This record gives sequence, C-alpha cells and structure tokens, in this order.
Amino acid sequence: MSSVSPSFFGAVNYTLPDAIFELTKTYNADPVAHKVNLGQGTYKDGNGILGFCPLASIISDTGYGLDLWQKFCCSPGRSSALHIVGTMLKEALGRDTTVYITKPSWSNHRKVFESIGFSVREFNYSSSAGVDMQSLIQTLDEAAPKSIFVFHASAHNPSGWDCRADQWKQIGAIVKERQLFPLFDAAYLGLTSGDYDHDAMGLYGMNMIMVLFFVRHVLTRVEFSSLARMIRVEISNPPAFGARVVVAILEDEELYAQWRKDLVMMSSRIAEMGRELYQGLTELGTPGDWKRIIEQKGMFCILGLTPNHVQHLQKEYHIYMAESSRVSIAGINGSNVRYVAECINETLKR
Repeated sequence: MSSVSPSFFGAVNYTLPDAIFELTKTYNADPVAHKVNLGQGTYKDGNGILGFCPLASIISDTGYGLDLWQKFCCSPGRSSALHIVGTMLKEALGRDTTVYITKPSWSNHRKVFESIGFSVREFNYSSSAGVDMQSLIQTLDEAAPKSIFVFHASAHNPSGWDCRADQWKQIGAIVKERQLFPLFDAAYLGLTSGDYDHDAMGLYGMNMIMVLFFVRHVLTRVEFSSLARMIRVEISNPPAFGARVVVAILEDEELYAQWRKDLVMMSSRIAEMGRELYQGLTELGTPGDWKRIIEQKGMFCILGLTPNHVQHLQKEYHIYMAESSRVSIAGINGSNVRYVAECINETLKR
C-alpha cells in the first residue's frame, strides 16, 4: 500500500476552529439542564426548539416583483452562494478588486472572499448608538470604482443595527455615482420586522446581486452562462428539494399566507424576548445602558460585555455566547429570560 509523503502538506498551516461552532460543541457537551445557548444564530420557538426554516430567506413576489429577476440560481447554502458569486465577480472585475465588509460582520464574509483571492478590507459600521454613517459614506467615497461592498440587507449580524430608508437611499446614490458593486447578504428577510418588503428596502434602486439560499440578479445571457459554468464546477447540481418546497408554498395561496403570518410570529417572539430581557436587567438595576437590546433589530444583539464577563457567564452559569458578547435573542424564552437577566446582573455586580 502506497503512502503520501508528509512533506507534500508541510506548507499547510493549522486553522483555528470556527468560534461559534466550537461554542455550540461545548454547549452540547454541557450536562447541566438549565444551560442556555445564546451563540448559535438559528431561530427557536418558545420551547427552545429549532423552528427557523430557510423559507424565511426566499425571494418572492413581494413589492419589487418577480419580473425584475430574470435569472436565478440555487446553491446548497449561504456560504456556497457567496463563494460562487465571489468567483464570478473576480473573473468579471479582476483579481485586484477590493471587497469591503462591515466591522463587525459575519465571520465567514472575510473567510470566503479571501479564499477566492480578494483583498478584504473592513470599515467601521456601527457603534453602541447605531450605524456609523460617517465612516460608511467616507469609505464609499474613497473606494476605487468597481469595488465590492458586502451589505447586510436586514438584521445586521452581529450588531443588530440596520440603516433607515433615507440612509439606504443615500448609500444607493453614491454606489451608482461611483460605480461600486453592492452585494447583499439577505439571510433574514422577513424575520427582522415580520414584513418581507420592509426588510428588503435596501435592495431597491441598486444594480446588485443578492445572496442567501438563492442568488438572483438581472444577468445578460453571457453573464448567466458564466455563472452556470461555475456552479457546474463547484456543486454540479444543487439539491432540488428546498426549491420544490419554496415553489409549493409560493404557488399555494393558503400556504403563502401562512408563511407571511409565521414571519410575523417569529419576529414578534424575538422582539418580545428582547423587551423582557431589557425589562429584567432594568428592574434589577444592572450596571450599564441596555436600551440597545430593544433598539437593535433582528435576531442578534451585542450586549457590550467584556470577554471576562462572557467567560464567567459560561463557567459559572452555563450561559453561552460569542466572546464579543453577541447573543442570539432567539435563544431566550419565557422559561430562561429571567435567569439570563439575573446571571448577567450578578456577573456585572460581583
């Protein structure tokens, strides 16, 4: 039996495990019954059961119309969609093109685009008070034409701060004027406010590509043929089951109406849990300003805790969250919200 020489892979460096995956792994191994997982960005119902379906990310005929979207391609998931689109953009715009991502941002944004060979830069996107428009506009003004800007359509991950309609309009005008390329990661449309159209406001008026479980863009025949070739190379044929589920729901008036109601239900539950956590911390007199919990939108919120606080909560109280204190509000429910508030309060007052 032949063996592969270790020297063939001597230049391969060790890559640290994904922080959120490792946090979930540690949480799953924790035998304590009252443990709380606030790290994983998946929707759960009031009983802590995984209930968020990819249907909350579909593109449907809601306001801007399916007639606008001439072509669409499916991918197995969000990261593969980003990689396929990034590969196409690198071929179209050149390897010297810079990709700009928000700071903070979803960790895979940098990893995916750097793996393709792009230079990735960050720009300050948010502070404790909201979107840092001054930094955003300055970066747009200074970026070279054809630069790619990765925007979060709604429920910015991880900050929870979203642009207002007037701010999106201002961004769109600069993008057009300076010939920049906007790439929207739209994983939470409808889950932020309960209204799919409202959450998609940033997409209006921009020539862009939208990335989620589907990729859609008004493409020429040549552009689409290139995209199809790349998909064939990377994934050959994407799984059809999810697409069939989507079609079945969109074509059935009753199922479509139920999906819209479910979006309202899910977004309302997340907002209610945020209000209850805010109320609990306020009633306990917990040090700090907790208004961000009810001001930030969507599933995620950065609490403003230090890494030491985060480690203490995990070790002493079995409450798990990212080191940045980014939490998934969907991990809170009626049975643990008071416990979470009390543990945060005790940690900050100790």
